Amino acid sequence: MGYNVVVVGATGNVGREMLNILEERQFPIEKIAVLASRRSLGTEVSFGDKTLKTQDLETFDFTGWDMALFAVGSEATKVHAPKAAKAGCVVIDNSSLYRYDEQIPLIVPEVNPQAIHDYKNKNIIANPNCSTAQMVVALKPLHDRAKIKRVVVSTYQSVSGAGKNGMDELWEQTKAVYNPTKDVPPEAFQKQIAFNVIPQIDVFMDSGDTKEEWKMVAETKKIVDPAIKVTATCVRVPVFVGHSEAINIEFEDFLDEDEARDILREAPGIMVIDKREPGGYVTPVECAGDFATFISRVRQDVTIENGLNLWCVSDNLRKGAALNAVQIAELLGREVLKKA
Repeated sequence: MGYNVVVVGATGNVGREMLNILEERQFPIEKIAVLASRRSLGTEVSFGDKTLKTQDLETFDFTGWDMALFAVGSEATKVHAPKAAKAGCVVIDNSSLYRYDEQIPLIVPEVNPQAIHDYKNKNIIANPNCSTAQMVVALKPLHDRAKIKRVVVSTYQSVSGAGKNGMDELWEQTKAVYNPTKDVPPEAFQKQIAFNVIPQIDVFMDSGDTKEEWKMVAETKKIVDPAIKVTATCVRVPVFVGHSEAINIEFEDFLDEDEARDILREAPGIMVIDKREPGGYVTPVECAGDFATFISRVRQDVTIENGLNLWCVSDNLRKGAALNAVQIAELLGREVLKKA
């Protein structure tokens, strides 16, 4: 036996990645449906050695389906997720719509799997922001040992976080640098992204933080510990896939860098590649297509008491989105539905 699974937004970057990961991890599926908006209706997507044709999200009946992995924007999710939930289909939502609802669990399975049982409140589970997901995987095992007081994080986020349009814009602008006869003005981003970095992701808030920075703060508190102080600076960089983060952590108790490395090596979902030699660390190019969150450059911060620095890299389309959603589906099946 397996589960009846729906992938909503199957033609987008994250939706396609969800299908890839469901197949790669051999998720027990009895029946699968792929949905898209009407403008993408009938588009074919790959699922293992099969080719699936997308159905219309507007008219789809979720009755009899066990779970739906949503990879569409907040507006479409707001309309269709409640319909799926009401029909008895558990929604695992990748948008930001439900992340801050106190009744809806926000889950990273390596960090707070116990929250899965709260799905019953609304039949909906939220997937965190991509930059938050990889960071909390690294923070949680360290927090369990020495209790984190404060986190200062600077992100270096790839253009795939802005979808296909962001990836296309980087590609076209890069070519245009070498072919000045073609002008490619910024559309997906606020300024030129090719050979540049942009210290703005999402809109500005009254505080001066961007929405992306606020998300990292709010989500870390909800997933790990509301007492942790977090400040973030989120930057878009000209990398196609893979988010990187420079993380500075202040603990209540002293934590030696060697012990921190050992803790992280034993933690689920983490690979530690940390050699103090040229190239002895992981970069976004090397993490693309991988399931793991990679940790490098672990070292004491001697400028504060009980401080530690580390470098964190992960494939944002995987752990930051599609993989985490599938891991939630696995957790839901294992702990709650128990059909397979």
